Amino acid sequence: MRLNGFSRARARTAMALAVAGLAAGATAGAGPAVAQPKAAPAPAPDCSAAYRIEQKLANGTTWRMCWRHESKAGIVLQHISYQPPGEARPIKVLNSAKLGQIHVPYDDGSEEYEDLTTYRFGDGLVNLAPGECPGGTIRTVKVREPMYSDATDVKGLCTTTRARGHAYRMLTDPMDGSARKLYQKQGKDLLVYAVNKVSWYEYITEWRFQDDGTVHMNVGATGSLAPQDYDAADGQGWPIGKGPKAKALSHSHNVFWRLHFGLDGSSKGRIEQYDSKVTPPAPGKPAPSNRTTRTKVTKELAGDARNMRWWRVVSATGKNKDGHARSYELVPGATAKYPGRGFSKHDVYFTQYNKCEQYASGNPGCPSGHPRSVDKWVSGQTLTNPVVWVNVGFHHIARDEDQQPMPVHWQGFSLAPRDVTAMNPLTPKELAGTNGQLG
Repeated sequence: MRLNGFSRARARTAMALAVAGLAAGATAGAGPAVAQPKAAPAPAPDCSAAYRIEQKLANGTTWRMCWRHESKAGIVLQHISYQPPGEARPIKVLNSAKLGQIHVPYDDGSEEYEDLTTYRFGDGLVNLAPGECPGGTIRTVKVREPMYSDATDVKGLCTTTRARGHAYRMLTDPMDGSARKLYQKQGKDLLVYAVNKVSWYEYITEWRFQDDGTVHMNVGATGSLAPQDYDAADGQGWPIGKGPKAKALSHSHNVFWRLHFGLDGSSKGRIEQYDSKVTPPAPGKPAPSNRTTRTKVTKELAGDARNMRWWRVVSATGKNKDGHARSYELVPGATAKYPGRGFSKHDVYFTQYNKCEQYASGNPGCPSGHPRSVDKWVSGQTLTNPVVWVNVGFHHIARDEDQQPMPVHWQGFSLAPRDVTAMNPLTPKELAGTNGQLG
């Protein structure tokens, strides 16, 4: 199932050349309901119209951002801001967001690949057919050395909108005997995506920006199983031909994202970790108790997801209309963590910003002697300008249904707004006065 179509000997040569070349304190208390937001206005996206994405969704939310292309990372999004209904100014969310690596080790130990830094993932951008961007716009991307296009102008970036179903639903139950009323709203997303081909495999890099401020980052793998891997001599593969024939070799896809937050226009956000612990019922109580504690992450961290654990990135400057610090929560997706390498052993890394640290493994841009993987960048520095690295793994054991072509298998995570606005940004006007008054 190797995603590179070169012979294995050639693949090894290419790789060799590339290598050469919360248990402390409680959360802050609520401020007065009349407090005004303290965020500075988000600057206009620092890019020309050709590289600007701006979309006002049906429910009134506007997302703004810039994009650019890199030969390794592919599409990079920058200056991402979110302006929901009721906010006079855009709220800056991210300075930049991009893929940080796709690491592909084989189960039999024979091969290991870094698709971004060794195989020029970005140069594998492919032209999209009109039907692949329904109702949207396919933008032209300048690719200096395209691998799968006859021209350097690749029609390879789709921006469109997509319905996602219910944004919310609430049926009132009035105590005064008046008629019940149904509040419901259908949600809408801005979808930004591109497809990059690395020989047999094709990766769909997708960003979804919801009208409620949530961001989803996903990679979908599709294309074709590599025929040269239909051997699985180690006996670990899965037969996809008649009887025991054509065993496809199993492997992992360890996808990393690199996120540089800029909440409210400042890169000086702070990291917090929350852990909840459930204990048996105390005497006289009918149910178990659950206590959540906060740990301030002040130094670089290699973090591991656990049951009832989560992290958030907190704005250093901005507060919502309730006086609460704005933040975004990391919401991990399903993962199969690969323990074979140091950089893939952890689910999330928080590192101090260093311009040369761009890729989670095989990083090519730092001075000689600087470590080349994210696990070695966690060296105890104080976090004043944090970069967030998210690692989501998928162990691909082929099945008969993977041929031909292979259905998309997705892996990714989400960023959920936490206290970015004082209420649900899609709250109907007639319920705007219920803030903190659910009764």
